[in-house]
Amino acid sequence: MPRKIPNRELCRLSPEEFRKSPRLPLVLVLDNVRSQHNIGSAFRTSDAFALEHICLCGITACPPSPEIHKSALGAEDAIEWSYCQNTLDAVRSLQEKGYSVLAVEQAEGAVCLTDFHPGKDKKTALVFGNEVRGVTQEVVDACDGCIEIPQHGTKHSLNVSVAIGVVLWHCYLTIKV
Repeated sequence: MPRKIPNRELCRLSPEEFRKSPRLPLVLVLDNVRSQHNIGSAFRTSDAFALEHICLCGITACPPSPEIHKSALGAEDAIEWSYCQNTLDAVRSLQEKGYSVLAVEQAEGAVCLTDFHPGKDKKTALVFGNEVRGVTQEVVDACDGCIEIPQHGTKHSLNVSVAIGVVLWHCYLTIKV
Protein backbone atom coordinates (compact mmCIF):
# COMPACT_ATOMS: atom_id res chain seq x y z
CA MET A 1 0.00 0.00 0.00
CA PRO A 2 1.51 3.39 -0.93
CA ARG A 3 2.26 5.79 1.90
CA LYS A 4 0.75 9.25 1.69
CA ILE A 5 3.55 11.85 1.71
CA PRO A 6 3.17 14.45 4.48
CA ASN A 7 3.50 18.14 3.51
CA ARG A 8 6.79 18.49 5.39
CA GLU A 9 8.36 15.89 3.06
CA LEU A 10 7.18 17.41 -0.21
CA CYS A 11 10.12 19.86 -0.41
CA ARG A 12 7.94 22.70 -1.68
CA LEU A 13 9.55 25.93 -2.84
CA SER A 14 9.19 29.07 -0.78
CA PRO A 15 7.39 31.97 -2.53
CA GLU A 16 10.81 33.62 -3.03
CA GLU A 17 12.29 30.45 -4.59
CA PHE A 18 9.18 30.00 -6.71
CA ARG A 19 9.46 33.52 -8.15
CA LYS A 20 12.97 32.65 -9.40
CA SER A 21 12.00 29.24 -10.83
CA PRO A 22 11.20 28.43 -14.49
CA ARG A 23 7.65 29.27 -15.62
CA LEU A 24 5.22 28.20 -18.28
CA PRO A 25 5.01 31.08 -20.78
CA LEU A 26 1.33 31.56 -19.98
CA VAL A 27 -0.67 34.46 -18.62
CA LEU A 28 -4.12 33.90 -17.17
CA VAL A 29 -6.66 36.71 -17.73
CA LEU A 30 -9.82 36.68 -15.60
CA ASP A 31 -12.62 38.64 -17.27
CA ASN A 32 -15.09 39.77 -14.58
CA VAL A 33 -14.94 36.60 -12.47
CA ARG A 34 -17.23 37.31 -9.54
CA SER A 35 -16.55 34.47 -7.06
CA GLN A 36 -13.56 35.05 -4.84
CA HIS A 37 -13.37 31.28 -4.32
CA ASN A 38 -12.93 30.85 -8.08
CA ILE A 39 -10.29 33.60 -8.08
CA GLY A 40 -8.43 31.88 -5.24
CA SER A 41 -8.65 28.59 -7.09
CA ALA A 42 -7.20 30.27 -10.20
CA PHE A 43 -4.22 31.43 -8.12
CA ARG A 44 -3.71 27.99 -6.60
CA THR A 45 -3.93 26.20 -9.96
CA SER A 46 -1.62 28.78 -11.58
CA ASP A 47 0.87 28.16 -8.79
CA ALA A 48 0.65 24.37 -9.29
CA PHE A 49 1.53 24.71 -12.97
CA ALA A 50 4.05 27.55 -12.53
CA LEU A 51 2.28 30.17 -14.62
CA GLU A 52 3.99 33.42 -15.45
CA HIS A 53 1.27 35.89 -14.40
CA ILE A 54 -2.44 36.46 -13.68
CA CYS A 55 -4.26 39.56 -14.87
CA LEU A 56 -7.42 40.32 -12.89
CA CYS A 57 -9.93 42.45 -14.78
CA GLY A 58 -13.17 44.33 -14.16
CA ILE A 59 -15.14 43.14 -11.15
CA THR A 60 -12.59 40.39 -10.43
CA ALA A 61 -11.47 40.91 -6.82
CA CYS A 62 -7.80 41.32 -5.94
CA PRO A 63 -5.69 40.09 -3.04
CA PRO A 64 -5.38 40.56 -0.20
CA SER A 65 -8.76 39.07 0.57
CA PRO A 66 -9.76 36.49 3.19
CA GLU A 67 -12.17 34.90 0.67
CA ILE A 68 -9.49 34.57 -2.04
CA HIS A 69 -7.06 33.21 0.55
CA LYS A 70 -9.52 30.43 1.55
CA SER A 71 -9.03 28.82 -1.87
CA ALA A 72 -5.57 30.13 -2.80
CA LEU A 73 -3.95 29.06 0.49
CA GLY A 74 -1.07 31.50 -0.01
CA ALA A 75 -0.62 31.07 -3.77
CA GLU A 76 -1.74 34.68 -4.11
CA ASP A 77 1.60 35.61 -2.50
CA ALA A 78 3.64 33.51 -4.93
CA ILE A 79 2.05 34.18 -8.32
CA GLU A 80 2.68 37.58 -9.84
CA TRP A 81 -0.53 39.39 -10.68
CA SER A 82 -1.83 42.72 -11.88
CA TYR A 83 -5.19 44.44 -12.14
CA CYS A 84 -6.72 46.12 -15.18
CA GLN A 85 -10.14 47.79 -14.97
CA ASN A 86 -10.96 46.93 -18.58
CA THR A 87 -10.33 43.43 -19.96
CA LEU A 88 -10.14 44.78 -23.50
CA ASP A 89 -7.23 47.04 -22.45
CA ALA A 90 -5.49 44.05 -20.86
CA VAL A 91 -5.91 41.97 -24.03
CA ARG A 92 -4.53 44.74 -26.25
CA SER A 93 -1.59 45.34 -23.89
CA LEU A 94 -0.69 41.64 -23.93
CA GLN A 95 -0.92 41.56 -27.74
CA GLU A 96 1.40 44.58 -27.94
CA LYS A 97 3.87 42.61 -25.79
CA GLY A 98 3.81 39.74 -28.30
CA TYR A 99 1.30 37.42 -26.64
CA SER A 100 -1.18 35.37 -28.59
CA VAL A 101 -4.40 35.98 -26.64
CA LEU A 102 -7.02 33.25 -26.74
CA ALA A 103 -10.45 33.21 -25.13
CA VAL A 104 -11.54 29.93 -23.58
CA GLU A 105 -15.10 30.03 -24.81
CA GLN A 106 -17.65 28.18 -26.87
CA ALA A 107 -17.52 30.17 -30.08
CA GLU A 108 -17.79 29.69 -33.83
CA GLY A 109 -14.44 28.56 -35.20
CA ALA A 110 -13.02 27.71 -31.77
CA VAL A 111 -10.14 25.24 -31.70
CA CYS A 112 -10.83 22.10 -29.69
CA LEU A 113 -8.57 21.99 -26.63
CA THR A 114 -7.16 18.63 -27.78
CA ASP A 115 -5.90 20.35 -30.96
CA PHE A 116 -4.36 23.30 -29.10
CA HIS A 117 -0.59 23.03 -28.71
CA PRO A 118 1.04 26.10 -27.18
CA GLY A 119 4.77 26.17 -27.69
CA LYS A 120 7.53 26.55 -25.12
CA ASP A 121 8.83 29.57 -27.00
CA LYS A 122 5.41 31.10 -27.68
CA LYS A 123 3.90 33.65 -25.30
CA THR A 124 0.24 32.83 -24.74
CA ALA A 125 -2.49 34.48 -22.69
CA LEU A 126 -5.71 32.63 -21.88
CA VAL A 127 -8.89 34.57 -21.10
CA PHE A 128 -11.51 32.99 -18.83
CA GLY A 129 -14.84 34.68 -18.26
CA ASN A 130 -17.59 35.39 -15.81
CA GLU A 131 -19.40 32.45 -14.22
CA VAL A 132 -22.72 33.36 -15.90
CA ARG A 133 -21.88 35.32 -19.07
CA GLY A 134 -18.48 33.85 -19.96
CA VAL A 135 -15.95 35.98 -21.81
CA THR A 136 -17.61 39.16 -23.09
CA GLN A 137 -18.21 39.32 -26.85
CA GLU A 138 -16.04 42.44 -27.27
CA VAL A 139 -13.15 40.59 -25.63
CA VAL A 140 -13.76 37.49 -27.79
CA ASP A 141 -13.70 39.79 -30.84
CA ALA A 142 -10.35 41.27 -29.78
CA CYS A 143 -8.70 37.91 -29.08
CA ASP A 144 -6.53 36.09 -31.60
CA GLY A 145 -8.80 33.04 -31.41
CA CYS A 146 -10.80 30.80 -29.10
CA ILE A 147 -10.25 27.44 -27.47
CA GLU A 148 -13.16 25.20 -26.54
CA ILE A 149 -13.14 22.38 -24.00
CA PRO A 150 -14.93 19.35 -25.46
CA GLN A 151 -17.99 18.38 -23.43
CA HIS A 152 -20.45 15.56 -24.00
CA GLY A 153 -22.99 15.72 -21.17
CA THR A 154 -26.27 17.56 -20.79
CA LYS A 155 -24.64 20.73 -19.48
CA HIS A 156 -22.65 22.92 -21.80
CA SER A 157 -20.35 24.63 -19.36
CA LEU A 158 -17.88 24.01 -16.55
CA ASN A 159 -17.26 26.05 -13.44
CA VAL A 160 -14.58 28.60 -14.37
CA SER A 161 -12.11 27.22 -11.80
CA VAL A 162 -12.59 23.70 -13.22
CA ALA A 163 -12.15 25.01 -16.79
CA ILE A 164 -8.92 26.73 -15.72
CA GLY A 165 -7.65 23.46 -14.26
CA VAL A 166 -8.51 21.47 -17.38
CA VAL A 167 -6.89 23.94 -19.77
CA LEU A 168 -3.77 24.55 -17.66
CA TRP A 169 -3.22 20.80 -17.24
CA HIS A 170 -3.41 20.41 -21.02
CA CYS A 171 -0.94 23.29 -21.49
CA TYR A 172 1.38 21.84 -18.84
CA LEU A 173 1.45 18.47 -20.62
CA THR A 174 2.07 20.19 -23.94
CA ILE A 175 4.73 22.70 -22.85
CA LYS A 176 6.35 21.38 -19.65
CA VAL A 177 8.65 23.66 -17.69
